[in-house]
Amino acid sequence: MADKVLTVCPYCGSGCQLHLLVDKGQVIGAEPANGRTNEGTLCLKGHYGWDFLNDPQILTARLRKPMIRKNGVMEEVEWNEAIQYTAERLSAIKEKYGPDSIMGTGSARGPGNEANYVMQKFMRAVIGTNNIDHCARVCHGPSVAGLTYSLGDGAMSNSIPEIEHSDLLFVFGYNAPETHPIVARRIVAAKQRGAKIIVCDPRMTETGRIADMWLPLKGGSNMALVNAFGHVLVHEGLYDKRYVEANTEGFAEYVENIKKYTPEYAEGITGVKAADIRAAMREYAKAPTATILYGMGVCQFSQAVDVVKGLASLALLTGNLGKPNVGIGPVRGQNNVQGSCDMGALPNVYPGYQDVIDTAVRKKFEKAWGVELPRKKGYSLTEVPHLILKENKLKAYYIFGEDPVQSDPNAAELREALEKLEFVVVQDIFMNKTALHADVILPSTAWGEHDGVYSSADRGFQRIRKAVEPQGDVKPDWAIISEVATAMGYPMSYANTEEIWDEMRSLSPLFAGASYQKMEEQGGVQWPCPTEDHPGTPYLYKGNQFSTPSGKGRLFACEWRPPQEQPDAQFPLVLSTVREVGHYSVRTMTGNCRALRQLSDEPGFIQISPEDGADLNILDGEIVAISSRRGRIMARAQISDRVQKGATYMTYHWWVGACNELTADFLDPVSKTPELKYCAIRLERIADQAQAERDVHESYQKIRRQMNVQEAVLADKVTR
Repeated sequence: MADKVLTVCPYCGSGCQLHLLVDKGQVIGAEPANGRTNEGTLCLKGHYGWDFLNDPQILTARLRKPMIRKNGVMEEVEWNEAIQYTAERLSAIKEKYGPDSIMGTGSARGPGNEANYVMQKFMRAVIGTNNIDHCARVCHGPSVAGLTYSLGDGAMSNSIPEIEHSDLLFVFGYNAPETHPIVARRIVAAKQRGAKIIVCDPRMTETGRIADMWLPLKGGSNMALVNAFGHVLVHEGLYDKRYVEANTEGFAEYVENIKKYTPEYAEGITGVKAADIRAAMREYAKAPTATILYGMGVCQFSQAVDVVKGLASLALLTGNLGKPNVGIGPVRGQNNVQGSCDMGALPNVYPGYQDVIDTAVRKKFEKAWGVELPRKKGYSLTEVPHLILKENKLKAYYIFGEDPVQSDPNAAELREALEKLEFVVVQDIFMNKTALHADVILPSTAWGEHDGVYSSADRGFQRIRKAVEPQGDVKPDWAIISEVATAMGYPMSYANTEEIWDEMRSLSPLFAGASYQKMEEQGGVQWPCPTEDHPGTPYLYKGNQFSTPSGKGRLFACEWRPPQEQPDAQFPLVLSTVREVGHYSVRTMTGNCRALRQLSDEPGFIQISPEDGADLNILDGEIVAISSRRGRIMARAQISDRVQKGATYMTYHWWVGACNELTADFLDPVSKTPELKYCAIRLERIADQAQAERDVHESYQKIRRQMNVQEAVLADKVTR
């Protein structure tokens, strides 16, 4: 009889609880648990995504031993040598160039909140810089900035279970069946209960198929459409006048800024019919309860923060905040991207979203940590290539649980930047494309091999638990970072993750009452949870008390700006990155799960419209060449009637069909989030399909050989 270990799925922000089935020290299966958000259900990744723990080596092997690059070649070493070498190199670079010459990352991909707390503490208290960031920068960074401005908290205002009880769901740039299947179940349940569903998306998504209205806006026109929505609410008198007067500020300026965005004017920009814009807002305004859900189709644009503020304004105008079954929900993609933000793995805030430039806050952390802390905000993750190649400001990079060469835009530029650095540390569980550029590799435990806490997308703290002993000479992430800190002269020692957690919540008023014990008793705790006797907060802004400086919600609208790279004769199509249900992030976890690997494989797909397929003489399933101003790759054509002419879509999980070789690094000016949803490309048919198939196979095998640390000779920090 297998043992059952209760934990939380590591694959998205839904926060689904599950039981890992363990027999003779090995995970053999997973079963759904009755968690708050999943209630006895799991998606494909939840059911089958544990297999990477058994190291089937489908893509690459687990990292089992520390490594140092010696004479251009990675060699296995003992931990003492790896820790000492890392500490000495970081100390020397800090001494020579100053603490701000070093960049560090947190990780939303499995280590847990405690490891992220320790990492940001290491960067601030040991290195002496606020240069700490993580992959929220390339996804929901605009949510944190935009919602904090508008409402006061950069997170979902509502809870995932509330979704199915809302009378209207307004889904903008979000495809739940692919990204959050358990949330998609809530959307379907809402529909079955009689809820109206409105979907804004350039592509016909699965949610769009069951929607009452689908508004197929042109890619990159979000702000114009959101402004038009506001125009309808105001000029048709559909907004809640009493609520706006009592609970918001900035109404007069808002009205002025949306004045020209009539539905007819917006139709010329967005392609959405003026009548449909009006109809959508009439439904939204009259619904007793309405919830906005959005995802990367909002966040991964260079005007993303503005759009988030605009969407929040729609909720404010209609009074859809501060009570059950309403609100605005940025549904976080990766399993702990909310938690990594909660823990202060960001360049502008300490744990609990406390501003690093607030003197009183800084002094509190200085007293607790016993050192003087930096006084200015740090660098963002997406600024790293420019800071290295153009400004020569960064000299070292401590990359913890991230694979930016695979996940970030303009991969060629990022590889060039990593090559220029004097020192690169990679701390991870698998070899990946970024680790090919490392000077030191520090192998860590994975989900299922350590304890801790995750934060779900709806602010829910839940315990993760160790199920099996790790194989090889690996350590928990928080322990590795603590040892490097100690070797650098700042003693850092914790007995377990609960000790780290208690230190964190003693410094974070938002989380102060969220103890391990309370999580055990309740199954989880949603923040804010300010005191030991507080049960947590299912929805924010009760009594319409917002967390802004004035206590009121801030209305916002501004001019629409088109995406920064437009199609032309040379690159006539538009590419948007998307996700698929069977794989996760950079695929080192799901790609090493036997069942999930069967769903799809290299080189991945590019979705194109039937019209573009016919114009280019491309057949479904053929290998095609895709080029942008930054690179060229191959992928398999997928002709789809879900796609509008001129638009294409690719997932970013693949090594050969790596769409981030193509994407642009134009950034939102506030959140520094890249415009991954819009770049210009060229698509070309390959005449010799047999040779194309061979080329794909050979490219795949070459990368796999590089990833296999037992065989690869990683000389000269490969840029190939």
